[in-house]
Amino acid sequence: MKSFFIFAGIALLLLVVLSFFTTNKTTSKPIMSENTIQPDSSTYNHLPSIVLGAGCFWCIEAVFNRVQGIEHLEVGYSGGEIENPTYRQITSGTTGHVEVAKIFFDPEVINLEEVLDIFWHTHDPTTPNRQGADVGTQYRSVIFYADDEQKTIAEAAFTKTDKSGLWSDPFVTGIEPLTNYYLAEDYHQDYYEYNKTAGYCNYVIRPKLQKLFKNFADRLKDGADY
Repeated sequence: MKSFFIFAGIALLLLVVLSFFTTNKTTSKPIMSENTIQPDSSTYNHLPSIVLGAGCFWCIEAVFNRVQGIEHLEVGYSGGEIENPTYRQITSGTTGHVEVAKIFFDPEVINLEEVLDIFWHTHDPTTPNRQGADVGTQYRSVIFYADDEQKTIAEAAFTKTDKSGLWSDPFVTGIEPLTNYYLAEDYHQDYYEYNKTAGYCNYVIRPKLQKLFKNFADRLKDGADY
């Protein structure tokens, strides 16, 4: 009987591990709400925005959706040569595009340096072209600045945080001008909110949210959860 329970435990563990590796970013099927629509950023153009790459764009979207002062957020692609790329093209890792989040923020509530502080804490800025098991140039850590002021702030924040010892290895985050931005497909928008029980959301996104809640509890929106 004891051996039966041992065998059953091992089998259960294998099923959990298998679920994680088979329900990953590229194979999981998004569960869409019938109310899901492409985000419209036009009403937020009066606010400053910053475009950030930090691995999978589902992750950075889930993080900043919970931060005070973030008024609008959408995910897309930046930095490549192909116009209006598709997700299938991006996942080849050959287009030069990066999965990014475009973040509109209220500067009276949160400034760009504070946005970048959360950015540094909730992804690994020391690994070139990868975040964990997500590997490829589309997952690189990068800040796409809109103007010289953003560039100056980003460069100063990079140097300050790199020297702070937050991460033991040196930062590799790129700081580059924003030359293009393409909105990602509808099913990528608010992905985590509609797929919280999916394997990727549980094993990859949720730990980033735990870091956010631990380090920035005073920055969370009312009712924020994960």
